[in-house]
Amino acid sequence: MKWSLTHAYENVPMYRARFDEAGVHPDDLETLADLAKFPFTHKADLRDNYPLGMFAVPQDQIIRVHASSGTTGKPTVVGYTKNDIDMWSDMVARSMRASGTRPGDIVHVAYGYGLFTGGLGAHYGAERLGCTVVPVSGGMTERQVTLIEDFKPGTIMVTPSYMLNILEQYQKACIDPRESSLKVGIFGAEPWTNAMRAEVEKAFDMHAVDIYGLSEVLGPGVANECVETKDGLHLWEDHFYPEIIDPETGEVLPDGEMGELVFTTLTKEGLPMIRYRTRDLTRLSPGTARSMRRMEKITGRSDDMIILRGVNVFPTQVEEQVLAVPELGPYFQITLTREGRLDAMAVAVEATPDAASEDARAASAAQLSQKIRDVIGVSAAVTVGEPRTVERSQGKARRVVDQRPKG
Repeated sequence: MKWSLTHAYENVPMYRARFDEAGVHPDDLETLADLAKFPFTHKADLRDNYPLGMFAVPQDQIIRVHASSGTTGKPTVVGYTKNDIDMWSDMVARSMRASGTRPGDIVHVAYGYGLFTGGLGAHYGAERLGCTVVPVSGGMTERQVTLIEDFKPGTIMVTPSYMLNILEQYQKACIDPRESSLKVGIFGAEPWTNAMRAEVEKAFDMHAVDIYGLSEVLGPGVANECVETKDGLHLWEDHFYPEIIDPETGEVLPDGEMGELVFTTLTKEGLPMIRYRTRDLTRLSPGTARSMRRMEKITGRSDDMIILRGVNVFPTQVEEQVLAVPELGPYFQITLTREGRLDAMAVAVEATPDAASEDARAASAAQLSQKIRDVIGVSAAVTVGEPRTVERSQGKARRVVDQRPKG
């Protein structure tokens, strides 16, 4: 860890200035507890140093660049040296093996390729494991089903929300998904619930496991569930040191406490991250299927949390209630508005084809509204539309539309 702190301090002006301001030096790190003396890194730091200001090696040693979409401002840019790419490939391969994929398997990659880290990260990891890769990318769902049926992959790597689109296409084509070749689904890039896991596993007769990553730290492959237990994601602590902090105070919390996940990279050359605040909410626990510690499945982010009339609400909580009503499909969208001085939440969902009558939709709307009120503790105006009326996602799902006035 001291190497990473020193590497950042000596080669990234932002880190040198931040450490000096805090009155700390890499030599001050004598125990793991000393890491708490060092300042946090935020996503805004990457935007403030756009495009290449966070790189810790000369530009000619950077062999790959990825970036966020930048739809709400400057994108965050991340860079990788050859050693970084090798390590990333190893971590994804390790994650895939923990998921149940083995050398020689055929892997269908439906993550997007390009500046998004998902597609190429999965691709290089699958090749490193010794698999045959089908690099489909996202979109064109009908073709996804055709290629799965023709090439017969055992593993699919995809966002969980897009996997629902693939399931829907199977049903539309009158093909039984339980008869497909798929045995393992490795789902990441967005929070998803155990209720969705149960839905997909039942529909496809397959294992659905969670992979975790974020581009600022690596991309996919920072942590992964083990297929034997599915009891949380084992963190690959030989490359990434995790902390859990109180999101409000920044205080480091002990294992077992819920808080915000923070990472320090241990081996990254191109873009070292020192105490990077992910905004993901989880807790750490001892390892089970593997010796390294586990993080609880991410069900929300501190910056995705909806505060509605004093109640904290996460989209995954709504998802759990939607999936608990059999007459509803798994697609939904939350819209936040302000009525006078009070915030209001509306939830748009859709009926399943066999429960699409007006009376059935009214009954399921009332049932979902009651569940949200009883379990989450807020009131929501629920609208149940006919099948296929909720917008589908080709990648990460956009579940919340905030129409409240700013300020």
